[in-house]
Amino acid sequence: MLDRSFLRWPFFEERHRALADRVDTWAAQHCAHVDHHDIDAACRALVRNLGRDGWLKHTAPGESPSETIDVRTLALIRETLARHSGLADFAFAMQGLGAGPISLFGTPAQKARWLPKTRSGAAIAAFALSEPASGSDVANISMTARRSGDGFILDGEKTWISNGGIADLYVVFARTGEAAGAKGLSAFIVRGDNPGLSVAERIEVIAPHPLARLAFQDCRVSADDLVGAPGDGFKIAMATLDVFRTSVGAAALGFARRAFAETVKRAKNRELFGAPLSELQMVQGHIADMAVKIDAAALLVYRAAWTKDTGAARVTREAAMAKLYATEAAQRVIDAAVQIHGGDGVRSGHPVETLYREIRALRIYEGASDVQKIIIARAALSSVGA
Repeated sequence: MLDRSFLRWPFFEERHRALADRVDTWAAQHCAHVDHHDIDAACRALVRNLGRDGWLKHTAPGESPSETIDVRTLALIRETLARHSGLADFAFAMQGLGAGPISLFGTPAQKARWLPKTRSGAAIAAFALSEPASGSDVANISMTARRSGDGFILDGEKTWISNGGIADLYVVFARTGEAAGAKGLSAFIVRGDNPGLSVAERIEVIAPHPLARLAFQDCRVSADDLVGAPGDGFKIAMATLDVFRTSVGAAALGFARRAFAETVKRAKNRELFGAPLSELQMVQGHIADMAVKIDAAALLVYRAAWTKDTGAARVTREAAMAKLYATEAAQRVIDAAVQIHGGDGVRSGHPVETLYREIRALRIYEGASDVQKIIIARAALSSVGA
């Protein structure tokens, strides 16, 4: 049985505990039979179902200024969905990341136009930041947006864009040139059917999900599609990632919990040398290591979420720690699960084999592990200097 004692930690309120039960019940009913043969169709169906049943409302506040994103709720939903289905977690998370800049920085008109659609599942959202020569180095973005009449013309490429090819709207970051480096970027809403936008390449990865390289050529958008002020793009991107980076750690935690549950079941039911695997001290050692890593990851994830929810303006350091540790720890937990499962651990379609493919990307996207170390080190050095 899954250990749910962490829900009694002081990070959570009663509403979070009730939500965790509801989303677990929903995921058990809706995620067991996701069809992975047509990933685009599966993602569209998941977004519709998540929206229909009210889960996507947690990814973006409504039009009311009093509504805010509750990061603990995001993290609990992602952890639970990831434990049941990596694709369901992806569908939920990318809807939040794509709508995040609008919910955090959009005008009332932008929120009124787009958030009801992303929250209901009527429109699929995407966050278009990475480029062929600038992934984690956001300040190095080269895509341009030049003024033209009462709008802008976007030219350039984006790559590794989740929901690429199926999104109804993209929040695109481009260089408008107010200043050099990070201070010269802006964010724009681009409709998926804009004539100047095309899918240059669909990208296949080891854990399939909609992913694409996008080309922008004379892509015209109106001034009303600018999110925030000109030159605010870097701030918008970082503030959005501040919120959703913690939830990446939560997804990794969900993967790790599923691997741990499968491993405990295997150790109790599989015999070796006339006794259950669970009686072997080396197996017990692996299980102990897995349990410690999972609890340590959970503490970091929910500390970061609680810190943001209780009023911190920025949680860059805490979110970086949560993502770094949780994704690296989950990789090791899942690797141990594969080892203890033996041949079944590498059988295509087995839960731990699927987890082994799913976890690897989380150590890269939304800031690779090495980049998180740089963020943490700079925060520590700055603190000591102060």
